[in-house]
Amino acid sequence: MHRKSILSLIQNYCIHYAAETETTDRFVSFIKTNPDCFKRQLEIGHITGSAWLVNKAGSGVLLTHHRKLNRWLQLGGHAEGSSDVLSVAMREAYEESGLNEIRAVSQNIFDIDIHPIPERKDEKAHYHYDVRFAFQSVGSEEYTVSDESHALSWVPILDLENKTEDESMIRMKEKWLVERERLS
Repeated sequence: MHRKSILSLIQNYCIHYAAETETTDRFVSFIKTNPDCFKRQLEIGHITGSAWLVNKAGSGVLLTHHRKLNRWLQLGGHAEGSSDVLSVAMREAYEESGLNEIRAVSQNIFDIDIHPIPERKDEKAHYHYDVRFAFQSVGSEEYTVSDESHALSWVPILDLENKTEDESMIRMKEKWLVERERLS
C-alpha cells in the first residue's frame, strides 16, 4: 500500500503533537479515503511536501514570496504522485532555493497543515494536505530565485512575524525553537 509510509509517519507525529489531533485525524481520513491522494489531479485536494529550511546557525529560515499566492511561505510543492514526501520536500527545497547542500534535520514530520488553495482560471479551489520536514543548509547560503517566487529571503526566526502572520508559519517557528534547543 503506497499510503502506508505516510500513515506511519503521521502516527509517529501524533505521539509528539497530541494537541493537533483534529488536524491529524482529518489528514489520515483524507489519505485513507483517497488512493490518489499524492496526485495533483485529485481535484478536492492532494498531498504536498514542504521544507522548513534553516541556515547553518539554525537562526534563520529561507522563505519564498510565492508568485501565485502572493504571500511569504516555506518552500514546497506537489508530490506529483510520489508517496515519499520527505523526498518531495527535499526536491522542492533544492528546486526553489538553488542551494547546493541541504540535509534533513530528521526523517520525521516537522509539521502538518491543511490549507485551502483559492480557485484560479485553470484550477478549482481545493486543499493542500501539506507534510513539512525540517532541513538545514550545510553549504553556501546563496540562493537563486526560481520562477515560482517573486523573491526569497533568509528571515531571522525570532523576527518571523515581521514577514508573515500565517498561523502555521508561527507554529513552525515555535516548534523550531524547541527543536533547536534540543539539538544544541
